[in-house]
Order: sequence, then C-alpha cells, then structure tokens
Amino acid sequence: MKILVTGGAGFIGSAVVRLAVAQGHTVVNLDALTYAACLANVASVAGMANYAFEQADIRDRDALDRILAQYQPDAIMHLAAESHVDRSIDGPGAFIDTNVTGTYILLEAARTYWERQGCPDSFRFHHVSTDEVYGSLGVTGQFTETTPYDPRSPYSASKAASDHLVRAWGETYNLPILLTNCSNNYGPFHFPEKLVPVVILNALHGKPVPVYGAGENVRDWLYVEDHADALLTVLMRGVRGRSYNVGGGNEARNIDLVKTICSLLDRHRPDAAPHGDLITFVADRPGHDLRYAIDSTRINTELGWYPSVTLEQGLEKTVAWYLGHADWWQPLLERDGVGTRLGVL
Repeated sequence: MKILVTGGAGFIGSAVVRLAVAQGHTVVNLDALTYAACLANVASVAGMANYAFEQADIRDRDALDRILAQYQPDAIMHLAAESHVDRSIDGPGAFIDTNVTGTYILLEAARTYWERQGCPDSFRFHHVSTDEVYGSLGVTGQFTETTPYDPRSPYSASKAASDHLVRAWGETYNLPILLTNCSNNYGPFHFPEKLVPVVILNALHGKPVPVYGAGENVRDWLYVEDHADALLTVLMRGVRGRSYNVGGGNEARNIDLVKTICSLLDRHRPDAAPHGDLITFVADRPGHDLRYAIDSTRINTELGWYPSVTLEQGLEKTVAWYLGHADWWQPLLERDGVGTRLGVL
C-alpha cells in the first residue's frame, strides 16, 4: 500500500513509519516538526526508495490537497496530535486547535481526495486515539470499545472530540474509517517529557525522579513497536467503520513501574546504585485519572493480534536503548518545557 502517515516524526508515528517501510509499503511522512517531533526518529529509513517526507501542518488545507494529489495514497494513518496531558493543562488552546480543528481539516481534505478518486471502497482513514477518552476506572473493570466516553483533561477531551468527528464523517459522508484507542506507550524514541524517559534520564543524571501523588495510579503499558504492529494490522485487516482497543496487557502502578526502571539501571549502572533513592513524591496532577485498563479482546479474536513482549522485557529493551543513544536524547533536553514541571495550577 501507499500510506500517508501524519505525525510520522513523533514517537508512535515514527514507529509506524519504520515498520511500514520495512514491510514494503510506500510511506509518505507528513509532519509539522513541532517541539516533540524529531527527524532522527526516521533516519534509518530516510534514504529508502519507498519513503518520502513532507513538512506540513494538518491545519494547512492547501498543503494537504497538494500532498494528497501528488502522492495519491491508498490510506491515511492519522497520528499527528498534541499529546502531553500536563501541557494541555497549561495551554489547552493548542490541543483544541491541532487535535480538533486539525482533524476536521484533514478529514475534509481526505473526503475531497477520496471522492475525486471515485470513492474507492479500499481506501481507509485510520484515526489513532487513546484510552484516555474513556475517563478513569476504579480498582476493577476494563475499557471496551463500547465504554461511554468520559474525558477528564483538555488533552483527552480534544482526542474524544476528534474521535467523534471521524465517526461522523464515516456515517454522514460514508468515508471509509477505522479507529484505534491505545493504552500508554513506551519504548525507543520516546520524547523526554513522558514518565518512562523522565525516570530513565533523571536517574542517569542523579536528579530527583518525580512521582505524582503516592504513585498509586495504574496504567496498562504497551511497547511502541507492538503498537505499530497493531496499527498496521488494523489498517490491513480491520473492518471498515470499526474501532479497536489496543492494550499491552501490562497493568502496573506508577510507583512499581518507576522502581522497576530504577532496578534495571542499578544493574546496568551499578556505580550509581541504588537509583531508587532518587524517587521523590511530588504534588499530584490536577484531575489525575486513577486507572486505565484495556480490554483487547476484539483485536485479539478478530484480527489475531497480541503484544509480543511483557512489561519487564519491554522495559529492559527500553532502558538499554536509552543507555546506548545519548546522541539522540541529549539535544532534546534543551527543547521548550523539557525538564520543567508543567500542569500545576
């Protein structure tokens, strides 16, 4: 297939780009290169004949029309988004602008392109979203594809709105859509403002390792390369108009995740052990959701997709990657807001 990937220089998007190129698909990477994007994420495929890069913003309709007409993709995988909850608390406008308005503009460009192509049934608009649209769980239960939406942060509200837009364009205009909602991702090329890379890099520098509240919040952790595989599986075999939850089946409290990472660093860098002594509890995030947990039964049974690594295996791979790629993360530590506590009212 020829696939247009929006946000392909970001964390999850770049994993999709790398895997899709490796599988032999032709990939057009469309990215605005905002603060969290990094072309080094796709350096391994930059010279491939089946890869092209276009710097463009999903809010720029003229650019979208030009790129779609030039490359004529068989599918659009929409991953471009503002995604950091703490930043959404400080500046919600950027999240509404990109995640809601941007998705609307992209949908309209995709609809026009699809109609001009003769409305092929094989075309797909695959919208990639988050489990945070479902809100917060108690100590039991899991999110399914029919769980009512209950977003509780500006970020999750903006993603919920974009999900609704995509479904509406599928129903009203018959645009061939797919949706996926994933659990928390981690792995290589993770921008150093999210929990896992913050823990690794702070610990490596002997800095306090911040844990919100008492660290009791629970997340289901999904290795990013497993997620990329799931997304391409859905694109190739998912039922038009259907949504699929993608989880790692790896629930963990934040404090337990942090302690595991510190233990791995103790083994890799014993001279600085114990890294766990750096753990510091800080004021909780406003409206911090207690627990997320994904029921992946639909994608498991219908499409035969399962995650390939456990949380322990994935964290081992992730820690080893960061230890070996200081040339990648060192320059990113200088970018706006990195290393600063955001989202404090």
